[in-house]
Amino acid sequence: MKTLKITLVFCLISMYAFAEVSKDQKAALVDLYNSTNGDSWSHSWDLDQPVSKWYGLTVENDKVVAINLSFNGLQGTLPESISKLSHLKILNLSFNKLSGALPSSLVRMINLEELKLFSNLFSGRIPADIGQLTNLKSLELFNNDFTGEIPESIARLTNLETLILSSNQLRGTLPANLSGLKSLKVLSVFDNQLLGNIPSSIGGLVNLEELVLSNNAFYGDIPNELAQLTNLKTLLLGQNQFKGNFAALKDKLPNIVDFDLDEVNRNGALATLDAEEDEEN
Repeated sequence: MKTLKITLVFCLISMYAFAEVSKDQKAALVDLYNSTNGDSWSHSWDLDQPVSKWYGLTVENDKVVAINLSFNGLQGTLPESISKLSHLKILNLSFNKLSGALPSSLVRMINLEELKLFSNLFSGRIPADIGQLTNLKSLELFNNDFTGEIPESIARLTNLETLILSSNQLRGTLPANLSGLKSLKVLSVFDNQLLGNIPSSIGGLVNLEELVLSNNAFYGDIPNELAQLTNLKTLLLGQNQFKGNFAALKDKLPNIVDFDLDEVNRNGALATLDAEEDEEN
């Protein structure tokens, strides 16, 4: 009887030790490996080894919950089958040479909390229905070649804390409905081809700590509602065509540390202030 118990315990330990992810998950990982030239990665995978031993993966309860392959020499495109990694919470493929459009299936990965694809060669549009990823806390797509407009569905990502779309080829205006992102702390879209006014609704982003709109084609008056963003530490608006009393705005932001504007706008603001002081005198 004692021998039987020992045998059962040994079997249970062995089953736990050699537990493996599902066939669908493994197949999706192999697709990712093959479509991104896995043999040439800086840290390649031995496909004969258990998935839990593959570089950059986090496996919990036989489920792949995180992939971090940043700085790993990936080249190629993301396969549609990546959506079979349905338990994934973190996907970090930054600082590689991935190209092409994002797979349409990506928006079905509804457990994603962090999507970091920055510093690659991705192109095409940001998926219009990216708002389906409602668990996202961080969406970082900067330093790619994404085109088109910022999808309005992003406003449905109400858990989002970080939204960085900088250094792409994005056009159009800043969606007014971004004000629905009440948890947002970082909003950065610098170095694109965005235009128009800053929507007054931006004043609703009360938790915002960093707002970076530099190097676009924005214009018009700075909305007074920016003064409602009292948690702002960084406000970068340079290389646009904004107008307004910037010195007065800065005075209303008690936590501001980084504050940058065009030199022309700075001079214009100072001239306006001087003229007002002359009239008062």
